[in-house]
Amino acid sequence: MGVGRARWEGLAGGWGLGDYWVCRWKMGLACTFARCGLVVSLFVQSDNAYRLILASASPARRALLTGAGIDAEVIVSGVDESVVEAEDAYTLSLALARMKARTVAAELPADPGALVLGCDSVLAFEGEIFGKPADAQEAALRWMAMRGKSGVLHTGHHLTGLVSGRQAEAVGTTVVHFADVTDAEIEAYVASGEPLQVAGAFTLDGRGGAFVERIEGDPGNVIGLSLPLLRTLLAEMDVPITTLWRD
Repeated sequence: MGVGRARWEGLAGGWGLGDYWVCRWKMGLACTFARCGLVVSLFVQSDNAYRLILASASPARRALLTGAGIDAEVIVSGVDESVVEAEDAYTLSLALARMKARTVAAELPADPGALVLGCDSVLAFEGEIFGKPADAQEAALRWMAMRGKSGVLHTGHHLTGLVSGRQAEAVGTTVVHFADVTDAEIEAYVASGEPLQVAGAFTLDGRGGAFVERIEGDPGNVIGLSLPLLRTLLAEMDVPITTLWRD
């Protein structure tokens, strides 16, 4: 069991044989005692009280969490990413992650065990910021520029407690070295539609993985969510990642 918290309301009074108490389970053990205008509500956080809400539509991010034993709920923020401006990819990725998490958190009912995670990935390449390409032509042009070179993939992570208001955030950074792919390979890859759905116009866990020679850093960060970084952010909020594992 975790640490208990008590809330006192009304007038103080003694306790006797006529006192009564009620206990119920809901994301932990909640007990309420009442007598003579005195109400004591005690909430004891159980080991499995926390739940993670992913503020992202990315199936790759959810798959990473599922593979790590975490059954996250998905609530898409629906934010307009185009309204966010930043001078560099690092700052932009964190700003977008923060906006997604806070937008979803603001729409949810109070739940002391709920944690909302927002993530966003952006590629920095030769002074430019690459999010998702606007169309197939832009995706092809990007690949023609990126082939045989390297870029830096930044993934912003923002975690917020729904009731506590505690927040933790950080950016995962991974260097990506692209293969010197042919025009035919670029054409086929763009035609698959995959690069149109992801930041930087490539994936590591799909067809695009064949076009990445190597990386320097966490592969999960390239896919969209760094599990080691998530563990660190949870620890900053005094939540062991093991409390999120499914039974």
